[in-house]
Amino acid sequence: MAGTAVRGRLNWLAADVVAVSSETSRVRSIALDCPEWPGHLPGQHVDIRLTAEDGYQAQRSYSIATPVDGERITITVELIDDGEVSPYLVDELRVGDLIEVRGPIGGYFVWEPAVGGPLELIAGGSGLVPLMAMIRSQVGANPVTATRLLVSSRSLDDLLYRDELMRLANALPALEVDYTLTRSQPPGWTGYASRVDGPMLAATAWPPANEPLCYVCGPTGFVETVAVTLVDQGHDPQRIKTERFGPTRG
Repeated sequence: MAGTAVRGRLNWLAADVVAVSSETSRVRSIALDCPEWPGHLPGQHVDIRLTAEDGYQAQRSYSIATPVDGERITITVELIDDGEVSPYLVDELRVGDLIEVRGPIGGYFVWEPAVGGPLELIAGGSGLVPLMAMIRSQVGANPVTATRLLVSSRSLDDLLYRDELMRLANALPALEVDYTLTRSQPPGWTGYASRVDGPMLAATAWPPANEPLCYVCGPTGFVETVAVTLVDQGHDPQRIKTERFGPTRG
């Protein structure tokens, strides 16, 4: 895997769309087979490039949602209104289509079972995608790393991988999952219903004495607030890794 984080050393590769599935009304997961894929680590991302008939090209970066799986990778794409790339990937791409990929990219925000834990994973919206790769990599692992996941979402309908996370939490006793819905909550909702703050983190995260490895991913403001709060609560800054995203053309 050495050198995979250096964009200039990576080549564009052909990838075949082998499966698509809807995560929410605006989010779609896309499975790609890439015969020349060099492998990746949970937490890394990939560039996607589209080329129009007139030669115009557009590219975007997407986190990889799956652990190492041979030649196959899966990305999860959120529709961005008036975007160039995401509307095509979410609404038009079909099984059998070919697209170009480049990666894997990123060597900092990565984890694999050999690294250990305990793990504290904190996601804002689609920031759950690379963290999901870390959770999925634990299926079949022995031993499973003790993991706590906190997901902040606008509503229940916006939650990614909801059914799968429920199944994994039931199948993996070492996995604990908490949600907070910041804009709307369904009748009978018993989870959190506000933005992530100090009391919520104190109640859901591993205490600093456990020396967890913390991975925080989401919009810039969300990530900065969570990271500062964790440090204020006594967590080691060297054990907090962050990945953030800002406005995008989609």
